[in-house]
Amino acid sequence: MEDTQMDEANVALETPAADVFVPPSIHKPATLAGESYTHFSPVPPSLQPPQTSSTPDQSLGTPCVLGVDEAGRGPVLGPMVYGVFYLPTDLSDPLLKQTHHFDDSKVLTPAVRSSLMQTLCTPSTDLFASCGWAVSSLSARDIGANMLRPASSAPYNLNAQAYDATVTLIQGVLARGVNVREVYVDTVGPPETYRQKLARAFPTVRVTVAKKADSLYPCVSAASVCAKVTRDAALEALYEARNTVDRAAAVAAAAAAEEDGPDEEISWGSGYPSDARCVAWLRKNMHPVFGWGPECRFSWGTAKDMLEAKGGAVKVEWPVDEDDENTRLTDYFHGGGKEKDADELGSWFGTPAGLEAF
Repeated sequence: MEDTQMDEANVALETPAADVFVPPSIHKPATLAGESYTHFSPVPPSLQPPQTSSTPDQSLGTPCVLGVDEAGRGPVLGPMVYGVFYLPTDLSDPLLKQTHHFDDSKVLTPAVRSSLMQTLCTPSTDLFASCGWAVSSLSARDIGANMLRPASSAPYNLNAQAYDATVTLIQGVLARGVNVREVYVDTVGPPETYRQKLARAFPTVRVTVAKKADSLYPCVSAASVCAKVTRDAALEALYEARNTVDRAAAVAAAAAAEEDGPDEEISWGSGYPSDARCVAWLRKNMHPVFGWGPECRFSWGTAKDMLEAKGGAVKVEWPVDEDDENTRLTDYFHGGGKEKDADELGSWFGTPAGLEAF
């Protein structure tokens, strides 16, 4: 995949805050293992359908709007996170836009994003009482593995992965009894094409897909914040774990060589290829055989170029298997030579024996 380029101002906004709030959507064991996962917040009681029978009627619940957005589509490091955010239709503008000033997460400072997410996750707040949210964290390892599938497999590009994550999140909210009437989505590709695709998946919901939806619709802005803060916290968790292991190894090596301790580890910054800190970290920490850990998207141009460059990673020659596509099952029962010309059915159980054998 082509790497996403950004100017210095955007790189600064994409870099996680040093003390970023760690939301409950950070599943640390899965994150450190390079696994993808989904997280759903509890549904506020005010948005749950009335318990009038053993099977609650979702359509009787409070009508809600739901926004969808992502964070981390272009970085070479860290997960891509899709987020959804839902709340009563009549609260969307007054609560999100006017009271809490939600906006596209890419124009909010890291500190503001972190503060908004912390408010959303605090039980005594109006956001916690009235809103619900969920995220799907697509790990760097899984993104790369899906995009690098062999040619014989069906392609699973980033757009397809993004669509599947979106559908899974919306289905999860609906399955929890929330009466979602309208869905607003920041587009992936042509807006109308994507809208029709989502409308076929959710025929009872009005779907709106637009460019810059995270700046137009408050519920999409809030989804953007949920996704971005989750990615920020995941990136910090991955860096802390990697740095702890690397520093321990460096300290042990320095002690064995009776040298001074290792230099302070450099930050990987925002994780974007246009961030000089990210590129410097990749160059310094590339293993000659394995490259990097689960934090890296190996399908990205930056990673592939470093691995394939002269003097980069060790070149591995894989043995070429013989082409067995035209091999018949019966070939495994022939010894070769004259038997190849024998009748296939007649020689299935072996060559007939003559009288001399008795």
